[in-house]
Amino acid sequence: MKQHLPLVGVLVAVIVIIAGMVWYSSTPGAYDSLAQCLSQKGVKFYGAFWCPHCQEQKSLFGRSSRLLPYIECSTPDGRGQLKVCQDAKIEGYPTWEFADGSREPATLSPRELADRTGCAI
Repeated sequence: MKQHLPLVGVLVAVIVIIAGMVWYSSTPGAYDSLAQCLSQKGVKFYGAFWCPHCQEQKSLFGRSSRLLPYIECSTPDGRGQLKVCQDAKIEGYPTWEFADGSREPATLSPRELADRTGCAI
């Protein structure tokens, strides 16, 4: 019986970790409604997986980042740009494009995005 205690402890730890991950991924983020509103208003967030400013931009939204209107621009090897971003003439990351066609090539706070679009936080 004593020899099975470490195995039981590991199993309990795995169950707790999985339960935490499920809870975290299903819990609404603080900016869910803002991210959804940005999408509904036609806003686009162009970025690249390797871009530290894009990661910073996503981190400002926490769990809600999964709802951002994000468009990946980088090829999987990180050496080129996908056609969707070439066609849009994206020159830097992150680039926010608004429904009126204006662009902001910067990391923007949720408040700045809300003010710019009329979306509520």
